Amino acid sequence: MIYNLESDYTEGALPEIIEALVSTNLEQTTGYGEDPHCENARRLILGAARRAAQVFFCVGGTQANMLVLTAALRPHEAALCVESGHINTHETGAPEAAGHKVITVSGADKLTPADIERALNAHMPIHTAKPRLVYISQSTEWGTVYTRDELQAIYSLCRQRGLYLFIDGARLGCGMAAAGMELSDIAANCDAFTIGGTKNGALFGEAIVISAPELSADFSYIMKQRGALLAKGR
Repeated sequence: MIYNLESDYTEGALPEIIEALVSTNLEQTTGYGEDPHCENARRLILGAARRAAQVFFCVGGTQANMLVLTAALRPHEAALCVESGHINTHETGAPEAAGHKVITVSGADKLTPADIERALNAHMPIHTAKPRLVYISQSTEWGTVYTRDELQAIYSLCRQRGLYLFIDGARLGCGMAAAGMELSDIAANCDAFTIGGTKNGALFGEAIVISAPELSADFSYIMKQRGALLAKGR
């Protein structure tokens, strides 16, 4: 037998997920993610994160990234990431289509505090888009991972310089396993992150976890306006 390790996109879903869908299929529940199953998922996520936060569910990674950027950035503000960052390379210009510039750092697959400082120092007030959010992936597009110390250093600088830190967790399960980290390590060192279901055995779906209250306050409105609020949320 030959195993294809490209990604979970080549298969359906874990049997346990299909069985759960079948066993609860005839339940009548409230829609739009307000059902008991979504609430239980939120409790499980927050229990593992061990940080006060709000949890939202959407279909896929590009949609999740755009929702967070929309909540975090005003029209004159920009996201900062490495050249290989997913928002810069594989999202068909989605941030720019929504009016948000992506500022890239060349020559690296992982951002460092020094990279962020360079980008901030290159910013010309009024004449260039203002960096407001730092975007990283765990794991990265190249399969590398941030250590706990690296995340702490980046988040510390972001807080000092008034930046949000957003972690794209499309591959978070693999990234945490490789780095020897827990979900609480991720939650403690960013303002928002995603948990990828699509690449980790689910049929589809990402969880968006937001600890910055000002980002989560109207997030449901942003989801609805952007077509991301699932009627059958469960």
